[in-house]
Amino acid sequence: MTDPLPHTLRSDASDNRERILEAARTLFATEGLKVPMREIARHAGVGPATLYRRFPTKQTLATEAFTDEMRACRAIVDEGSAEPDPWRGFCLVIEKTCELHARSRGFTEAFMATFPDAMDFVAEREYALRSIAELAHRAKDTGHLRPDFVVDDLVLVLMANRGLHTPSKGARVAASRRFAALVIQAFQASPQHSPLPPVARLAPAAPHKIT
Repeated sequence: MTDPLPHTLRSDASDNRERILEAARTLFATEGLKVPMREIARHAGVGPATLYRRFPTKQTLATEAFTDEMRACRAIVDEGSAEPDPWRGFCLVIEKTCELHARSRGFTEAFMATFPDAMDFVAEREYALRSIAELAHRAKDTGHLRPDFVVDDLVLVLMANRGLHTPSKGARVAASRRFAALVIQAFQASPQHSPLPPVARLAPAAPHKIT
């Protein structure tokens, strides 16, 4: 009879890793890269020893969390590019990228500001923009994407999506989904005005001080 213990240990280690990375992304996004490692361990439900065994330094942890984020972005672009219907693939890229950014709002900016030389951001950005440009060209050929679309339009959309302010992550994701639906309708050559996702409650913007 095969002893299931090694498999169980591997499974537990994998679960711990995912919990640690998720906790790190959440806390880095909300509190910045100065958040204590012990607070990340507490948020992940693991002991400090487990955290440091997997990630000896905060930079190691932040880099691994950001690497996962970049892999997810590339996977979305590749999934959209592989879609037989280029318009559907284009919509998929917008929907999933907006939601990914809404879930990790603030983490990317904090990581790049703190560790600007940790990774080759330029190569990943160029890959994504090149792939999206090719996908957009194919979507235009189908007649579904408006002919005056340029990739910079999508960059503006993602910048706006990152600026969503909501009382919670759940509300931010819901707002992002509605925003993505509005954007897709705006990008259509002949808008269909499909029903939009539910409205999300947004946090009021901080008032400007008058001096």
